[in-house]
Amino acid sequence: MSSIADASPVISVRDLGVRYKRSGSLFRPARYYQVFEGISFELYRGETLGIVGHNGAGKSTLLRALAGIIQPDSGTVINHGVTVSLLALQAGFDGELPGTDNAVLSAMLLGYTRRQARERLPGIAEFAELGEFMHEPVKTYSSGMRARLGFSVAMHLTPDVLLLDEVLAVGDKHFRKKAEREMLKKMHSDQTIVFVSHSEQQVQRLCDRVFDFDRL
Repeated sequence: MSSIADASPVISVRDLGVRYKRSGSLFRPARYYQVFEGISFELYRGETLGIVGHNGAGKSTLLRALAGIIQPDSGTVINHGVTVSLLALQAGFDGELPGTDNAVLSAMLLGYTRRQARERLPGIAEFAELGEFMHEPVKTYSSGMRARLGFSVAMHLTPDVLLLDEVLAVGDKHFRKKAEREMLKKMHSDQTIVFVSHSEQQVQRLCDRVFDFDRL
């Protein structure tokens, strides 16, 4: 794993806060739920940062803010010129399109040309082990199959910063071990990773340092 002593930050988080609006009714006005607030840290090039905390603490929300998918209600996320890809089981795929097309679109969103994306398809398909399902609409996939495709795309596209949301928690034992081995290769190749998991043991084993929502 990479040392961050001499590394430069790729993302800076400053006093970040996110809240959600709860719908009201005729007799009750709309209210806001504060997911988290006052979060600050630096994400350094080449490190693997683990994020843990109880359900509902805001781990997935934080990843979406880092990816630029949602705008925070307070504070800022400063991207120092890096590409960011979020891999979550329910995010990023068009259910009507086959796995092949989703893989190509994911690559193009990260700045690859269509030709470059298609050149990576054989490796993505081989790693995902989906067989003919690569040509079927993603809406027909199980959650485990989506995770296989998403993880394979992420491993082959190498964005500057890879955000992983509970992606090692699904699928069969064989694929989980295979995915963890591939993730370790990424870590040793100076890939920057933010890794959310409910397994503190897994986070301690894989990550350079840990951000714990329960200790805020």
